[in-house]
Amino acid sequence: MTSRRRFLSTTLGSAFAGFASAQQAKLSYKGENIHFGLVTYQWGKDWDLPTLIKNCEAAQVLSVELRIEHAHKVDASLNAKQRDEVRRMFDNSPVDVLGMGTNYEFHSAEPEVVRKNIVGAMEFIKLSHDIGASGVKVKPNALVKSVEVEKTLVQIGKALAELGDYALGFGQEIRLEVHGKNTSELPHIRTIMQAADRNNVRICWNSNDTDLIGAGLEANFAMVKEYLGSTIHIRGVGLSEYPYDQLVKLLVEADYQGFVCLEAHKMPEGDPVAALAEQKQRFMDLVMKARASAG
Repeated sequence: MTSRRRFLSTTLGSAFAGFASAQQAKLSYKGENIHFGLVTYQWGKDWDLPTLIKNCEAAQVLSVELRIEHAHKVDASLNAKQRDEVRRMFDNSPVDVLGMGTNYEFHSAEPEVVRKNIVGAMEFIKLSHDIGASGVKVKPNALVKSVEVEKTLVQIGKALAELGDYALGFGQEIRLEVHGKNTSELPHIRTIMQAADRNNVRICWNSNDTDLIGAGLEANFAMVKEYLGSTIHIRGVGLSEYPYDQLVKLLVEADYQGFVCLEAHKMPEGDPVAALAEQKQRFMDLVMKARASAG
């Protein structure tokens, strides 16, 4: 009997190990560091900080980018004690704070307006550092009709370079959201990034319709792939017509390492926590499928 048990144990153990090895072989190691998070743009905008953390934990969405001027009230007006409290709340939870989502922009033809936005962004760089986050989102927003396009793009890039230099002292990443009616076109984003020319100035892919124009998604992605930062925004799997299966495939093939964060435009119907958990599942299913294909 002992001998038979040992035989069965050894045989079944080997079979299971072989099955597990075969299953693992179907997955590429590429994409294993793609994580899912939340941007509190619409989903989460009305939650105070304890509720936000609790709900993210319940949904097992363990990374969050905080939009400013929302109910969580994490902004540059916080004093040192309040910043420590925010940091403590995240430290005592499994939820990581990724950074601050600001609306600072640098395209204006008026130098004093650009300077005001640079100074404002600097305050949030300090805040992001103080609460234990890793970066600040800013954006291009427009082109100035009376100014040559390239001049405006380079101006934005130079402002980002200044912010990047400042952010180095705080260990922060400057994240340029691909944004704006005209400035969201990827050739313009590439020009901005070339002008910025800082390792800690990166882009936040934003899943816009403009990603699909011209030569298409793959070519546009390749145009700026080298500048991808730690965060990417999506509108939600199944919530828009955007080809997220194709985007995920490109991210896996690029072995992207970072956080793909839900920035949905409309509030979910029903239970928002359940909806958030479902979005994570649907997105990670795409990742696993893409990893299996890459393997």
